[in-house]
Formats: sequence, structure tokens, C-alpha cells
Amino acid sequence: MTTVVVVKKAGQVAIAADTLVTFGDTRLSHRYESNSKLFKLNTVTGTSYIGMAGTVAHFPVLRHAMNSLPPDKVRLGSKDEVFDTFTKLHPLLKDSFFLQTKEEDNDPYESSQFSVLIANGTGIYGLYSYREVFEFKEFWGIGSGRSFALGAMYAAWDKAKSAKELAMLGVNAGCEYDRNSAGPVEVYSLKMKDAS
Repeated sequence: MTTVVVVKKAGQVAIAADTLVTFGDTRLSHRYESNSKLFKLNTVTGTSYIGMAGTVAHFPVLRHAMNSLPPDKVRLGSKDEVFDTFTKLHPLLKDSFFLQTKEEDNDPYESSQFSVLIANGTGIYGLYSYREVFEFKEFWGIGSGRSFALGAMYAAWDKAKSAKELAMLGVNAGCEYDRNSAGPVEVYSLKMKDAS
């Protein structure tokens, strides 16, 4: 699957991801295809970087769907803005991109079928299938390598000097121990808006 992390530390936010794609037992490494799991989105609230875990089909779909919304409708500067944006995005995903919304018979809501991490100048956010939104204070991870990444980032929190350093360390741990994650690691960082 993948390892994607977000970090907020020392006035900086960072997002990082591995670049391996898997099809069952077959691995498609960065050598054969660029496999970026992160994309940049410029909105009225500023620049955001978005990373995902899940089926490979989600990556171009979410990128195209978000870019097809009117720019003033894409706001990612708070938990509520992330929720509102992805709630507006959900019908578009179903109607224009044919998203299959059912996971289980007793689903409480229609599923968006993906896990997303967002990093921007206002903070770091996570969004899950039923549009549950979290704003993380320090760091988080998604994908099959997340447990390794979370452990490594927790252990190195006091020693790391920057969000970027900690994000790289987390994804590298995922790449080292998770069979579905591999480098090279892609990382982006931004200064927090309220940082001096």
C-alpha cells in the first residue's frame, strides 16, 4: 500500500510519502513509473500538499476532482473547511468519477473510500472514508507502513530539529519495514502561517 506522514514542528509543516505502487504481489517501483502519492493544490486559503493511501485509482481522481471545483469552494484552512470541501467533493466523485461508495451493508454514511493527509500553513489534517476530519498537533501517518512511521517519529520527536527531518525519518522507517513501501521518499515542507 504506502507510507504517508504529516508533521508539524518548529514553525514548519511537512508531508512525505514513499513512491512504490503494488498490484497484489507485483511491485512497480519508482524506476519504472514516477508514482507520486502527493500533489500540490493552490487554493484561496493558500498552498496545500495532499497525500493519499488506497487504490491507485484514487490518486488521479482526487487530483482532477479537486481541480474541477471552483477555486473559491476549495478551502483547507481548518477542520471545518476540510470537512466542507470534501462534503462538496463527494457528489462530484460519485457522479463524474463513478466512485463506488459502499464498503459494508451497515455503513452509517456513504464512503469516499480513501484516507487523505493534508499539510498547509494552517496545520496538518487527516480525512477518512466517512469524511471524519482530524487536526493533528504533532504528527500522523496513513497506509500500510504507518505503524513503523509513527513509532519512528515518536521515538525521534525530541531529537529532530524540523518537521521535514521527522517526516523523512517516518517514511524511511516505513520503507525499511513495510513490504508495500519503498523509496525514493518524496517530501514537501511549508512554514506555518503563525510562525515568525
